[in-house]
Amino acid sequence: MSTPDNPEHAAYRAVAEIHHRFLTGLIIAAVAHRGAETAAEAVYRLFKLHHDEKFLPGLKILGLTDLPDAVASAQYHYLSNFIGTVKVEYMPESDRKSWIRYPPPRWIFDGTAICAVPDAVTIGMMRGWHARNGLSLDNPRLGFVCTGMTTAGDAGLEGYFYEYDHDLDEEDRLRFAPEEMAPPFDPARAPTVDPAPWPPERLARAERNYSVDHSRDMLRVLIDLLGADSGVVAGRAGRQIGLQYYDATAAMLELNTRSAEDFAEYLCRMLNALGDRASIDIVDGAIEITSQDCRILRGVSDQTAALFDIWCKIWQGAAAANAARLTLRADRNATNGTCRWRIAADG
Repeated sequence: MSTPDNPEHAAYRAVAEIHHRFLTGLIIAAVAHRGAETAAEAVYRLFKLHHDEKFLPGLKILGLTDLPDAVASAQYHYLSNFIGTVKVEYMPESDRKSWIRYPPPRWIFDGTAICAVPDAVTIGMMRGWHARNGLSLDNPRLGFVCTGMTTAGDAGLEGYFYEYDHDLDEEDRLRFAPEEMAPPFDPARAPTVDPAPWPPERLARAERNYSVDHSRDMLRVLIDLLGADSGVVAGRAGRQIGLQYYDATAAMLELNTRSAEDFAEYLCRMLNALGDRASIDIVDGAIEITSQDCRILRGVSDQTAALFDIWCKIWQGAAAANAARLTLRADRNATNGTCRWRIAADG
């Protein structure tokens, strides 16, 4: 995919990393501060939104539309997650039964985060996506059978898409069979991505988009669910992620973290990796960054003020983690989309 000696690809990876962590942080914050039921509902809404937007177009992009529905569904999960750098296995059994497995470490909950996630959140994800494939394919006989969940201590999140002999009621589209076990993964039987339309540059951007879109849309869901409380729950998570991952993502960019100038270069490169066309200036003796766009708000017609304010907490946390203990003020012109970021020493 991307290589360490390619600064642009390194910036894409850094953006993907901090937004990946933001996504995980938002889910754990919802669990910790609003309970498993709210977190599960948020994850269900996120994956339903993405399923409705991405599944059918994705089948066409990946060239899977002529396959049997169970096979196409499983291959979609394998290939789309492969492009997003998420570890997935695919095990075909027949035209009507096809397995997928997300082996540990789980991308969305890697590290110790897995210990904080209840099974209800995993089920919410499957309800929002896997159980809806039959609906989208206009095949009421297609469902998903879950045979294991990493959040439950199983050796992976796994299961199979299965086409029954009868139409399924809504509650039967997702079924559980913990007594069954996925067959071994054979890479030779897995589909592959044609490298021609997926050069390293496009793959690096796809990895970035995967993380950014998931975290942005999870934040949108939480704003809807929590209302004014989203600023407290999600905003604190954003600041914590910036504090925790500033050093790691700055290292990916081969930057120091000692001064305001270091931070300005960091933020400018991260914003440019998002496509926001940022530049650094000195205004009245202070460092300012101006970005001509805000990718996080593209396609969003409502929630823009709350979404921007909470997302900025990531970068404000990163500024506070700089050795110079910086503060960061962000303002956005709602008319032309221009954003200004002013960096100052804390206090």
